[in-house]
Order: sequence, then C-alpha cells, then structure tokens
Amino acid sequence: MGILDCAVSRHTLPTFLLYLCCIFGPSLGTELSFVTCGSVIKLLNVKHNVRLHSHDVRYGSGSGQQSVTGVMTIEDSNSYWSVRGTLDTLCHRGTPVKCGQDIRLTHVNTGRNLHSHYFASPLSSNQEVSAFGDDGEGDHLDEWTVQCGGSVWKREEAVRFRHKPTDAFLSVTGEQYGRPINGQREVHAMADPSQHSLWKAMEGVFMKPSEIPTGSRDYSHLHTEF
Repeated sequence: MGILDCAVSRHTLPTFLLYLCCIFGPSLGTELSFVTCGSVIKLLNVKHNVRLHSHDVRYGSGSGQQSVTGVMTIEDSNSYWSVRGTLDTLCHRGTPVKCGQDIRLTHVNTGRNLHSHYFASPLSSNQEVSAFGDDGEGDHLDEWTVQCGGSVWKREEAVRFRHKPTDAFLSVTGEQYGRPINGQREVHAMADPSQHSLWKAMEGVFMKPSEIPTGSRDYSHLHTEF
C-alpha cells in the first residue's frame, strides 16, 4: 500500500515531496502502521474507488470556492493532502493521529484546506465540500474529526471524517461532473455515516519524528512550499 518509490514516481510526485522521499529513502515510513501528523497522503473512498482531489477550478454555484472532487486516477499530484493540526490543537510531526482527534487536511498543490459549510453541492444538493484559505490558513470550517475504531488512525483501516462544525460526514455517492472536469465524482458531506463515507489512507509520505534532524525545517507545514 502506497509508499512512494523514488525510482518510479518522478512524474507523479510533487517536486518537493520527491526531494523528501529521496533524502529520507524510497521506503519512507514503511514500518509505520498508522497515519501520523505531518504526513502527506492520498485518501481513497472505499465504496467508489476514487481519491480525494482538488485543483484550481472553482464551483460555478454555491460558495464559488475551489472545488473538491473524487478521481479514479492514481498518479495525480493534485490528490495529495497534508495532515495538520487545527487552529486550537497542535499536531506534532510524526505523532500518530488519534481516533477522535480534530485535524485539517491541506491540499498540497494549492495550499487550501478541506472545508465545508451549508451551501448545497452542485449535483446532489448535499452539503458542499470545498477547498478554502491561503497558504494553509482558513477558518474553523476547515476542521474534521477522524472517526476510527481503535486508539489511532491505522493505515489499513477505513475511517470517516466528520465535519466538526456541522456534524456531516465526508462522502461520495457517485454523481459525475461534465466539462471542464468530465468524469470526476462529486465529493460532499452528508448528515449520516454510511458506506459512502469510508476513506482509507493510500499513497504518501508518512513522517516519523526521527526522519528529520533537529534544527531542520518542519515539514508538517508542507503546504507553505507550494
């Protein structure tokens, strides 16, 4: 599952992440069985087999903010998200993300946070999910609670993300967009948990505290580099 290999990922991995991968080795974090703060990952919706994705394309309705979709393509750098703490709760690089912990997911290539609010989504009229903010800083509507079965978020486990301010769950139910993002699935939030709201950590760079020497830059804020 999903550890990046420097030998095969040069055309699909953002330049800065490729640099990290090659500095710390092609099997960065392979022994970790859990997701850690500061990691940069792709998230797969288990039911619909699409990865959480964003890009600099705005919704034509609702909030008009940057759209968030699901894509079937595996090798797309626009599907990388950085796992970060919230405005009120630090998430120290390399520490396991706990079940019930509040986090932010920052889109690496645009620096905007996974976000939701009471606007209607364009296809299903569920709760819109967007990407919001600048350089990783938005507002309290960027906060999501990780719901999982044990004490920490395990990489092989399907988990849910509950939007803390509205109690809605990050979901995909299969609606497809036309142009200009033809075939991409709508991502939205729904009031109740279901099979449509299960997500699994896939490809990525999983950080450990020992992987960055003391005095080096803190890559838990990777979004600031893009």
